[in-house]
Amino acid sequence: MNAHHLAGATPRTELTVRGLVIGIVITLVFTAANVFFGLKAGLTFATSIPAAVISMAILRAFKNSTIQENNIVQTVASSAGTLSAIIFVLPGLVMIGWWNGFPFWVTFGICATGGILGVMYTIPLRRALVTDSDLPYPEGVACAEVLKVGGGDDAAAASEESSRAGLLAVAAGTVVSAVFAVVVATRVFAGNVAQYFRFGERGAATGYDFALSFALLAVGHLVGLWVGLAMLLGAVIAWGWAVPHYTMLAATAGAAADVAQAAWSAKVRFIGAGTIGVAAIYTLAKLVKPVISGLTSAMASSRARKAGQGASLPRTEHDMPIGLVGLISVVCLLPIAWLLGDFSLATGLGDHLWLLVIGGLLFVVVMGFLVSAVCGYMAGLIGSSNSPLSGVGILVVIIAALLLMLAVQAQTGDAGKGMVAFALFATSVVFAVATIANNNLQDLKTGQLVDATPWKQQVALVVGVLVGAAVIPPVLDLLNEAYGFAGMPGVDPTRALAAPQAGLISALAQGVIQGNIDWGLIGLGGAIGVALIVLDEMLGRTTRSARLPPLAVGLGIYLPSSTTLMIVVGAIVGWYFDRRAERGANPEGTKQLGVLLASGMIVGESIIGVVIAAIVVFSGQNTPLALVGDNFGTAALWIGGIAFVLVNAALYRWVARLGRTVA
Repeated sequence: MNAHHLAGATPRTELTVRGLVIGIVITLVFTAANVFFGLKAGLTFATSIPAAVISMAILRAFKNSTIQENNIVQTVASSAGTLSAIIFVLPGLVMIGWWNGFPFWVTFGICATGGILGVMYTIPLRRALVTDSDLPYPEGVACAEVLKVGGGDDAAAASEESSRAGLLAVAAGTVVSAVFAVVVATRVFAGNVAQYFRFGERGAATGYDFALSFALLAVGHLVGLWVGLAMLLGAVIAWGWAVPHYTMLAATAGAAADVAQAAWSAKVRFIGAGTIGVAAIYTLAKLVKPVISGLTSAMASSRARKAGQGASLPRTEHDMPIGLVGLISVVCLLPIAWLLGDFSLATGLGDHLWLLVIGGLLFVVVMGFLVSAVCGYMAGLIGSSNSPLSGVGILVVIIAALLLMLAVQAQTGDAGKGMVAFALFATSVVFAVATIANNNLQDLKTGQLVDATPWKQQVALVVGVLVGAAVIPPVLDLLNEAYGFAGMPGVDPTRALAAPQAGLISALAQGVIQGNIDWGLIGLGGAIGVALIVLDEMLGRTTRSARLPPLAVGLGIYLPSSTTLMIVVGAIVGWYFDRRAERGANPEGTKQLGVLLASGMIVGESIIGVVIAAIVVFSGQNTPLALVGDNFGTAALWIGGIAFVLVNAALYRWVARLGRTVA
């Protein structure tokens, strides 16, 4: 890129109708996939890079496409994909029994208004945290590199080949994982390899469960070896100690699988919740000092820079006008006020209507801006995917519940449940702000590196938020009807989606307001979290790369073993693939293709999961695609397990060869 481009003087094809349309189509797919996968595994995946690769492949058909237009496409897709993290809070309203489903306009209103406020709040932070900052923005820089390699109008033959290889990797992962998920739905392949058993004189029960899931294996590849090993440690704590311990104490009769699952659901999950809470808050606490010092120094340098340069700004520094930012923010607050008022009446808190509406608006405005600054800085420091959003959700819901307790006398029964619901509702709006702020500055960093115009990206971010907000409610409704959420009465625990963060956050809101949670189990989990923090810090000081992130250990305790164990397998597979790639002709390119393959695996299986959920709901059958009965179970186990291993081995081998051919 030449100096003339860097000066921002040359207008480029950038914010186009076709770019927005392509971005919207990718958004529809990735948002649905992220909602399903986030509820299943407690993790969401970054959509920027796969969206950029798909965009580059499509836009190559047009002669006047540019790297900036590609950037707009990935911006739309990534903002909506990030908004799907609202699932860390919103299902709590169903889990506590306040909602039976997800009313479209209310859910859309929460996601859209909170998301757009997140965009508006990050606009005044852009110069401080992006232009005048030395924050690394790992994912934003990586996405910019992908865009440059595949690059729009400046693309060379080599970059075309690289872009084509990337698209092939995404497509292969998507198609293969989707086909495998369909065959599992027919029951010709088993979906799990599981065994539960009892041992000892007191009949302690435990077991293991590997889900034959391409998506879970792929997320293990993406999170890396040490996160995978940390989750394995969590699984060992849960199923090697806690489940046998509590089943032995209870000495309950019944099938080993039922007894073990009951102990995990009623006891062990809350130990994991305590570990997650302590680990997330510790991660946030570690970032307080760099957040404050970074914001202070960046804003000071931004003021000095503006004072020196006068009114003239290059195109690459043109943000959305601040007056328009203020107007859009105020317009967003009007529906938020209406939603807060309507929710106050529905929860039986109408006597405090104005206090709750005005107090709720102040809470959203103040907490929203604070979490925008904090999340934006954290994303710049350690990346959006590693940013402890769950810690933000925990802090926000505790503050909301405590403020509500001060404003309204604590109540029990339906009125108490209404207070819990209101706390979750207010938290969900702030969390929508947090999720977008956690990603937007990453996108704006990508834009800075590819000579983009900030205000055009900011418009694209708003478009992405609106599309994501429209997709999320019906997908949540479908998944709730088809599968339900773990811990809800009347839900099949073998099919229920884990929704770990929503379960934890709703339990905390109930604990503060109604006092109906076993704080002893939470405290035990917290103590384990403290021990893990000490161990992780010791590893960090004595070794180069070995770490055991406490948050990942907590997830390993909290998530069902069917989720955790396959993520561990994926982490080992990804580590081995990367080690082999380092000995090849094109190590970095091959590793990137592995990442794109894994992203495709997640998308393919997750989309099929949503489609099958729709078929379940409309057919009224739990297994509408089944071709065989229960008597095929043993054969399905062997056939499915062998096919899973062989297909994965073939895919990774093919991607490794593909990486060498584009060297």
